[in-house]
Amino acid sequence: MLSGVYLKAETGKVTGTLGSNGCGKSRLLNIAFGNLKAKYQLVRVDSKPILKPLYQTNLAALLPQSNFIPNQMKLKSAFNHFKVNWDDFMNRFKGLRISKDIRFNRLSGGERRLIETYIILKSDKKIIFLDEPFSHLAPLHIETIKTIISEEKQRKVIVITDHMFRHIVAISDSIYLLKNGCTKLIDELSELEDYRYLSAGSL
Repeated sequence: MLSGVYLKAETGKVTGTLGSNGCGKSRLLNIAFGNLKAKYQLVRVDSKPILKPLYQTNLAALLPQSNFIPNQMKLKSAFNHFKVNWDDFMNRFKGLRISKDIRFNRLSGGERRLIETYIILKSDKKIIFLDEPFSHLAPLHIETIKTIISEEKQRKVIVITDHMFRHIVAISDSIYLLKNGCTKLIDELSELEDYRYLSAGSL
C-alpha cells in the first residue's frame, strides 16, 4: 500500500525510482499517469493542480511493463500515430533487420520492447513515465536508449523505474527509494545500502 508518497520531477532531469519487487513502483507511475486512482492524490504541473487524469491532458505518455501496441498493427502505423520518424530510429539502431511494413506480432520480445520504448521517448509528450524500459533489451541497445533518455530530458520530464538499478543510478539526476509505502529522496548513493535496498558493497 502506498501511504506517504511524494515525487518531484523536472524538465532537464531524469527522476529515478527504485524499490524491491512488489513495493508499488508500477502502481505509483500508473497513479501519476491517471490509469489508477488513489484515495488521496494530488498531481501538479508547474505548481497547478491537474484535476483530471494526466493521460487526458495530452501532456504525458506511459511505457507500461506489458506490450501496449496492438499485435496486428504495422510498425509504420505506430510510428505515424505517435509522430515519430522511422528513418531516425533505423539510423540509431543500424543493426536491426526489420521492415516498417511488418506487424508487431512478428517481432522478437526484445525488438518489440525496444521499439515501444523508443516511440514513447520520442513522442511529443512533455512528461514521460518509463516502467522497466530496459527489460529484454540487448546491452548495446540499453546504452543507446540511455543516450536517448539523456537527450530527451533536455525538453521533457522523465520518470523512470527499473530493477536494473545500475542503469537507473547512471542516468538519474535524482533518485527516490520506495519502501514500506513511502518515498525517500536519496541524497547519497550509500543510503541505498543504509535502507537495505542494496546489500553492503553492491555499489
